[in-house]
Amino acid sequence: MKKIKYVGLFAAPEGINKLSEAHPDVEIHLGSVDSHLKQRGCIVPGMGDAGDRQFSGE
Repeated sequence: MKKIKYVGLFAAPEGINKLSEAHPDVEIHLGSVDSHLKQRGCIVPGMGDAGDRQFSGE
């Protein structure tokens, strides 16, 4: 039997719940759980918007 584990740096509770519901057999290991998601789906506090950091030229 295969045992699948998810290892991540951080996540929001909404994402953890969605993954757990879709794949209840997958173990989840995280470095940190942030507060929640903003309306646009960004993690709060998170690391900032990675796309903006990478493509905004700042």
